[in-house]
Amino acid sequence: MRLLFLGDMVGRSGRTAVWHRLPGLIRDFRLDFVIVNGENAAGGFGITEDIFLETLEAGADVVTTGNHVWDQREALTYADRQDRFLRPANYPSGTPGRGSNLYIARNGARVLVANVMGRVFMHPDLDDPFSCGEAILNACPLGEQADAVVFDFHAEATSEKQCFAHFVDGRASFVVGTHTHVPTADAQILNGGTAYLSDAGMCGDYDSSLGMDKEEPINRFLSRIPKGRFETASGPATICGVAVEISDRTGLAEKIAPLRIGPRLSETMPDFWN
Repeated sequence: MRLLFLGDMVGRSGRTAVWHRLPGLIRDFRLDFVIVNGENAAGGFGITEDIFLETLEAGADVVTTGNHVWDQREALTYADRQDRFLRPANYPSGTPGRGSNLYIARNGARVLVANVMGRVFMHPDLDDPFSCGEAILNACPLGEQADAVVFDFHAEATSEKQCFAHFVDGRASFVVGTHTHVPTADAQILNGGTAYLSDAGMCGDYDSSLGMDKEEPINRFLSRIPKGRFETASGPATICGVAVEISDRTGLAEKIAPLRIGPRLSETMPDFWN
């Protein structure tokens, strides 16, 4: 199975770049399944239902989120009725929406996608992400109810992401980190067969401060006095993500490579799909 994960869409620049390029990537690479993190798609803060639906129209099978999931208050309403929209699974019981779900890929495979959020330097009051991940895997094990299992682990601390990946190694197909907006260079397949990347980066303008216009963040570092709101950078976006080849027989990863398209970072495409 050919799976593509795209990092956090940031603002208009990031989301329009994804909408423009994703249909061609699906066609050219004959992708079976696409996941996009959309938590920063609406001006850097959350995602509206219209943006969510447009992302599905472009070819995404699932949209994951993170700590900004409720910044657009309408998400509290549409999260329950949109089963291809995921919020972090380790929010308290009773939170709207769902944190994991089983989907059917273009090749007919059953794909379990789970969205989990870390607690280190984030939200320590959340439920334990490790226990949450264990419960998700027990309810829908790889090789039984699911042909592939993917975790979007939205977290600040790389150590927490790495330890979670090792914790589920051999029981998940792929664990990808999101949140930092900076693509890491550690794409690998762990000893048990789980593909891993610490952070997929963002789909947005990299001539920025993590996708936001540079001036206000610089001002706050210099003066500690806000002069205005954070605004998303509006220059040309670079699309960042990761490609994973998953065995149809075992559900474990066979190949992993980063994907970058755009003017700012060095471009790279998965050579095993050429």
